[in-house]
Amino acid sequence: MNIPQAEKEEPLFRIGLDLGGTKTESILLDPDGAEIFRERRPTPAAAGYDAILDNLCDLIRATQARVSTDVRPAIGIGIPGTIDAGTGLVRNANTTILIAHPLLRDIEERLDRKVMVQNDANCFTLAEARAGAGNKADLVFGVIMGTGCGGGIAEKGHVHSGPHGIAGEWGHVSIDPAGPECYCGKRGCIETLISGSGMQRAFAAKYKRTLTMEEIVAGARSGDNDCVQAFDQFLDDFGRALGGLISILDPDAVILGGGLSNINELYDRGLERVRFYAFHENLRTPILKNTLGDSAGVIGAAWVGI
Repeated sequence: MNIPQAEKEEPLFRIGLDLGGTKTESILLDPDGAEIFRERRPTPAAAGYDAILDNLCDLIRATQARVSTDVRPAIGIGIPGTIDAGTGLVRNANTTILIAHPLLRDIEERLDRKVMVQNDANCFTLAEARAGAGNKADLVFGVIMGTGCGGGIAEKGHVHSGPHGIAGEWGHVSIDPAGPECYCGKRGCIETLISGSGMQRAFAAKYKRTLTMEEIVAGARSGDNDCVQAFDQFLDDFGRALGGLISILDPDAVILGGGLSNINELYDRGLERVRFYAFHENLRTPILKNTLGDSAGVIGAAWVGI
């Protein structure tokens, strides 16, 4: 797979890593953007921070070993959180073991070189904006809907992360002050309402039944009354959240990623709810399914590397 480079970008080898809660993946791109190596390993989250750090650095070394010793690839890492510009510590991470650790500094000290760490939703958005479903759009809002709910913004093929590194973090906007408590300390965050884990907890609390998100969707499609009600609320919350976002940002395209992006109803019934809540009587913003799949995060990470 050849990945197009951004305009005026220096041609060089690039290493990207996608650090997830269950897996860590690396990729090596040549100066033309062609993939020449990829490896995926389990993330040793249960073993603690040092084990995650060891795994990351070992994977970087193994990937760099695929090129000659006189080549110094750019290295970018996507993480489920952000690096605080003031303290250098990880914050807002779904993989909570990373929080309050100087991940960037620790990696650079171990490798004795500069790297770039970027939020994983930003990496996803960057990849889809350059080479995926949003490659014809100037301003792209990328959404990850899975265990959690994240977002990112890319404009003209570059990430916009803002002075606090939180641009696009729509998952922690509260749209229901009386809603479920979120790990961030607020109630009714978007993540608590339309992520897979949030839906499952809400369903169990209301209907006293333990179902996975996949089972809730299947039950709604087959006419199970509890599932029909829960799924309809899910689509309405999706519409309210994304409609409000579009009213503020007015992107050229919205790209959905993560496991829940495979729910077909998001692109018809969900789109109807988005149009209802957005501040425009003839909303034309396309809501598109990603085209790079779970490769988007690691490809985007390669592009943010320095």
